[in-house]
Amino acid sequence: MFLGLRTAAYQVKDLGKAKAWYTSVLGTQPYFDQPFYVGFKVGGFELGLVPDPKAASAREPAGVAYWGVQDAQSAYKRLIALGATAQEDVHDVGDGIFIGAVHDPFGNTLGVIENPNFKIEAT
Repeated sequence: MFLGLRTAAYQVKDLGKAKAWYTSVLGTQPYFDQPFYVGFKVGGFELGLVPDPKAASAREPAGVAYWGVQDAQSAYKRLIALGATAQEDVHDVGDGIFIGAVHDPFGNTLGVIENPNFKIEAT
């Protein structure tokens, strides 16, 4: 039985650079930092970085993890300012929900979602 989303893992060529970039984006140090995996706690979930020397610098999204934010437009603009590139401009998908996505500097798709209707349920 599914218990809910726990971890979004991103493959990166340069783990050190990716760790530094995500530390800047998230404003926190990783809680788990090993040569084979770096993990960040983000609002009760985990963003993981996995070193992969074959990771391409631009990849098609194979499913997008949308990270909750209070203001999707501001979060999107901040990610672009920090070196991400546009993948999907922020837009209204209805019911006050806004989504957008960028490519991080390591080729992964990073989505943001502003969803006033979403509440984390206790398991």
